[in-house]
Amino acid sequence: MRLPIVLGALLAAAVVAFADRTKVDINAETPEGQLLQQIGQETDTAKKRAMLEEFVGKFPNHNAIQWVYGQLQPLYLQAKEYDKVFPVVEKLLAADAGDAEMAHGALKAAEGKQDADLVAKWAVATSEAARKAAATPKPSDEEEVEHWKQRVDYAKQVDVYSEYSLFNMTLQTADPTKKILLAQTLLERNPTSQYAAQVEPQLFLAYRQTNNNDKALEIAERTIAKDATNEDMLLFAASQYLDRKQWDKAASAAAKTVEVMKAKAAPSGVDAAQWEGKRKQVVGSGLWLQGMALSAQNNHLETDRVLREALPYLEGNNQMLGPALFNLGLANYRLGKKEVNRIKDALDFNKRCAAIPGPYQPLAKKNIAAIQSEYRVQ
Repeated sequence: MRLPIVLGALLAAAVVAFADRTKVDINAETPEGQLLQQIGQETDTAKKRAMLEEFVGKFPNHNAIQWVYGQLQPLYLQAKEYDKVFPVVEKLLAADAGDAEMAHGALKAAEGKQDADLVAKWAVATSEAARKAAATPKPSDEEEVEHWKQRVDYAKQVDVYSEYSLFNMTLQTADPTKKILLAQTLLERNPTSQYAAQVEPQLFLAYRQTNNNDKALEIAERTIAKDATNEDMLLFAASQYLDRKQWDKAASAAAKTVEVMKAKAAPSGVDAAQWEGKRKQVVGSGLWLQGMALSAQNNHLETDRVLREALPYLEGNNQMLGPALFNLGLANYRLGKKEVNRIKDALDFNKRCAAIPGPYQPLAKKNIAAIQSEYRVQ
């Protein structure tokens, strides 16, 4: 005797029953049919799982095998036997590429293992399955329309969850190369994802940690185009433009950084003293970068103005103070050709620079000797 078993109702973890594995006609007079009946009636989880695994071992090619796999997946997931979930789901997706429910289970297993590579892999697979399910044409039979709507809605939710999973694992992962993998996967799947704006700063930092400044600059420029008040992105862009000898862009980005930080109030929840420390550091760095770019353009008057303003912010940072003093000395020496009263400042700046160990120290000493010889000053 053949009996139809409605399998979807037996899946407690299922949100929507997927048609390809919800109904199977069985022959209760055969050993496999009898085993399927026993599985359908069994309420003890351990016994049910054992019978399902027995069925897989004995009847791997039976027409009910997809239903059996669909029953095993949530049991493995619940037992946290994550490595058993993946091959089961691979078989299910091979039979139905749009089985978003089962793909979602594999993604949950990857999350359970806290494995960034697996999360990236299964987030993509889950998204693809969900999009296939969501693209299923509306059935002509009105009795099937409601079920179709539920399946499509569920699939769309699963697709969004796959994006969240990538974003969440990006936050949890310390390894910058894994962060890049996860964040890039998210943005490639959906550049307009609701998580894109939140994941880009993570990707930016990961690129910086791996010294991939080209990619980091791409993100900084993209961010600045949307939010010209992001001081971290502005400052990084300015430093990169300076390194690349793009003087105009470096000076402009640095000036914008200073403008933003001078006007920006401490964000909510940030300690006032901590914010003031950051403000001084960013303003000083911005002024320094702007001054270096202006000096490279031989804009001596603006170099003098900007770097004089920078000096109080640079005290204690000899790596930046030395170059600032050297370029101030140079700017005032050049300006002194027409305004002789600047020569004393040029000498003083070079003397201060010569007291700081570093690559500018010997140059400053040479400049001191040259100025003293040319102008007969001490």
